[in-house]
Amino acid sequence: MQASSTTRPEKSSYRWVICGLLFWVTTANYIDRSVFSNLAPELQKEFNWSTHDYWMMTMFFQGAYALSLMVSGRMIDLLGLRLGFVLAVAFWGLASLSHSLVTSLAGFFVVRTLLGLGEGGNFPACIKTVAEWFPKKERAYATGLFNSGSNVGGLIVPVAIGFLLPIFAKISIGGHPIGWRGAFLINGVIDLGWIFAWLAIYKRPEDHPKVSAEELAYIRSEPPEPTVKIPWVKLLPHRQTWAYAVAKGMTDCMWWFYLFGAPLFFADRFHMDAKQRAIPVLCIYVISSIGSIAGGWLSGRFMSQGRTTNFARKTTMFICACCVMPVFFAAITDNVWVAVALITLAASGHQAWSANAFNLTSDMFPRRVVASVTGLGAMIASVVSIFFSFYVGKILSASSTHYLPVFIAPSVAYILALVFIHLLAPKMEPAKIEAS
Repeated sequence: MQASSTTRPEKSSYRWVICGLLFWVTTANYIDRSVFSNLAPELQKEFNWSTHDYWMMTMFFQGAYALSLMVSGRMIDLLGLRLGFVLAVAFWGLASLSHSLVTSLAGFFVVRTLLGLGEGGNFPACIKTVAEWFPKKERAYATGLFNSGSNVGGLIVPVAIGFLLPIFAKISIGGHPIGWRGAFLINGVIDLGWIFAWLAIYKRPEDHPKVSAEELAYIRSEPPEPTVKIPWVKLLPHRQTWAYAVAKGMTDCMWWFYLFGAPLFFADRFHMDAKQRAIPVLCIYVISSIGSIAGGWLSGRFMSQGRTTNFARKTTMFICACCVMPVFFAAITDNVWVAVALITLAASGHQAWSANAFNLTSDMFPRRVVASVTGLGAMIASVVSIFFSFYVGKILSASSTHYLPVFIAPSVAYILALVFIHLLAPKMEPAKIEAS
């Protein structure tokens, strides 16, 4: 209920300020996880890792991330967005900072696990915020906007690494150059700044003095929902839960590969050093950020034209699946820019797909369980990603340039996922969930 003492402006679009905060935190989230993968070829030489060691560390991160998604989604539903989001960001920020203290391979296994335990809170919290602050027809677009932060985070890192490493090499503490450790110290500043901004800005739309009555009515244009609690176990029997789990489970592992594997792919396949890798990786993230926004815009456009949510989501996701199909050719071409173009198209398709897949939860579930369903589905996706990382590690341990079996997987995964989504939720009808 709106507090009677709240003085509201005549007009506002404050929901986009909240979307800006989600963009910031998602960018920070991906900066924190991308620094390690972009430094991996150099750290591999310093600490004498094998390819198997690297992908095992990736598996540890993904296992912790999977656990975090399951726990943090429920925690955020129970504690609320304001406190739950801050706890998640504070945890992963400290874990990211702790990378700067590591002196051994075992230490990296520990800090990567801690980072995974914290970072799982981001997307359940972001999707719940979108469900709270946006009407259904704008949710995919808002998700595409904030999710483009994952691309911005990814593109900032390779450029920043190339620029900052020579500077950090000249800065010493106790006679020892900071070097690569300085990259992890910067992450803490970004995370801490966001926490202060969130606490200063965020309130529920009903309680926010900068939200006009007109905007509040627009945000709440869907029928009101009951506020009773729903036990987590009651989400499991619903086909809608598993439709979302399939949407994420069969495709997220491909994005993880682009994130953790692209720098290594260009180093292994085309023998590129850190500076040479920066432009190809930059291209992938810059252009795929457009895909993230375009995917959300397209489904919203279909809905504005009177199409059903079912048609809008699935048609957009089919287009996304078609964009990913040719990516297998990146593994066999000898032209680095052809490989960049194909991976970029696939990554753009994935981000557009993800903007719509995330909103399957708010399309089919009440707002009060959106974070829980998001966390559950993303947790399943992370478990699948663990097995995919193991598969990648085994393939590349045998031959560091034999990437074709790895790239074939995304070529077929998205279209198969869409078939399963349609079988599980043919009309995308709302889940009928009763409270205990």
